[in-house]
Amino acid sequence: MKTQLTSALASLLLIGASLVATTAQAQVFGPVSNLRPYDKSGINVFEDPKNDSVAFDGIRLKLGAGFTQSFQGLKHKNAADNLYKITPGFNTANANLFMDVQLADGIRLNLTSYLSSRRHNETWVKGGYIQFDKLPFKGQIWENIMAITTIKVGHMEINYGDQHFRRSDGGHTFYNPFGENYILDAFTTEIGGEVLVRKNGLFGLVGVSNGMIKGNIDELAPTPVDDNIRKSPALYLKAGIDKQVSPNLRARLSASYYTNNSSGGQTLYAGDRTGSNYFMAMERTGSTYSANFTSGRLNPAFTKKVEAFQLNGFIKASGLELFGTIETASGRTKNETQERDVNQYALDAVYRFGKDENLFVGARYNTVTATLPNVAATPTTAAIVFENDVKVNRLAVGAGWFMTRNILLKGEYVTQEYKDFPTADYRNGGKFNGYVIQAAVGF
Repeated sequence: MKTQLTSALASLLLIGASLVATTAQAQVFGPVSNLRPYDKSGINVFEDPKNDSVAFDGIRLKLGAGFTQSFQGLKHKNAADNLYKITPGFNTANANLFMDVQLADGIRLNLTSYLSSRRHNETWVKGGYIQFDKLPFKGQIWENIMAITTIKVGHMEINYGDQHFRRSDGGHTFYNPFGENYILDAFTTEIGGEVLVRKNGLFGLVGVSNGMIKGNIDELAPTPVDDNIRKSPALYLKAGIDKQVSPNLRARLSASYYTNNSSGGQTLYAGDRTGSNYFMAMERTGSTYSANFTSGRLNPAFTKKVEAFQLNGFIKASGLELFGTIETASGRTKNETQERDVNQYALDAVYRFGKDENLFVGARYNTVTATLPNVAATPTTAAIVFENDVKVNRLAVGAGWFMTRNILLKGEYVTQEYKDFPTADYRNGGKFNGYVIQAAVGF
């Protein structure tokens, strides 16, 4: 049924767009400006490019999509031996639909929908926003400002950190050289706006959002330990440098900061509504695909208050890519009085080779240390170390082949371990390992 609904929706969109294109107005299918490509050429592109290479001659519509079918052969175990029974097999196919519309010169609209995902059977909207690389005001001052400025407003994927530019998002998995995202997955969509300024390789961003994954006008409910019912906006900042040092060497360094002091449902580390690509790994007996859709990840549950910092470094020297992440965050739920900490470190090493770098091999190491919610934190030393800290380690090695710029076959072998979890926690003594193979299309 879901496949039929997806096909019907896609057909309706194509028919509707075709009807629009035949009107007397200058509305046509074609490329749009200032857009990160959804195919292979979008790899290692971070923020949408600023250079405008498409002349505006009327409203223009571009349809894009991302499709991924995966086959996994994972096995898992824990101390209690009460995990969901899994065997090798095909996972539910994921699909995304992208609609980008050039509304005016330098003004673009984006709408992204999840057509099929692990968590939901129905099609639903990820978000939509308007991006301004030019403003419809006359005057040299506006041209000078917008020559280095990009403004985004809407319900959108917020630009915190660089890791979200290399992650898999539902059916769109081209940007990620591995099968799954980080253990601590900093990704969410919020309603707000951001201003990005770029010049001579330097960039800076200021963003403000509602601090929640969707609109919400409800008053917060006080708890015995937290009587604050005020909802605060989220503020995030980003700055860095991105330089093509030589024809064969590019370097990028960025630092990001995010804070929200009082939210009705903060989801900085729980904003992915499609799900993990490790289906049912380390899930208990009785779990369901939709309710337990974040298999293999760790959510620190900073739902009321969060403060996060992410430092990223990227180097591309000929075919070799190195991408590193250092991340630290603190926060709490509305039922806690003290804040907890979580720390993450990750390093990707990818080598691309062959004609047009259509082949690649890579390895990723990712480790997270966190204090679980509702567990008292007791310092054992002068450093920020707690007796009840838990740790999750992951090592993944993989390879891939771009058959064309729109077709990708990739696979990885992964092993992940859970350490120092309380005896009563089902993840105590936990480990999973095995392989994931993915075939993907992006355009």
